[in-house]
Amino acid sequence: MAFAKSLKVEIEPPRPPPKEAVDQGSRSVADYGGSERDEIRKRVESFKAHQERFTREREQYADSLLRRIRPITKKSSLSGS
Repeated sequence: MAFAKSLKVEIEPPRPPPKEAVDQGSRSVADYGGSERDEIRKRVESFKAHQERFTREREQYADSLLRRIRPITKKSSLSGS
């Protein structure tokens, strides 16, 4: 007990929680100028357009890759016979 009393322990007061960089009340939701149904419809349209763009880019990449590979595969199949 004497040893415990000989130790000096400083207890810091609790720190206040950190302030957020953005105030919760100032956040704004994208305004699509209408009802929630209109907002959902526009978001779905945007998502579909985004997915179609990815599909189109993926197909273009595959086509370009196949165009580069075809001459190589034709040469190797001819020389292997």
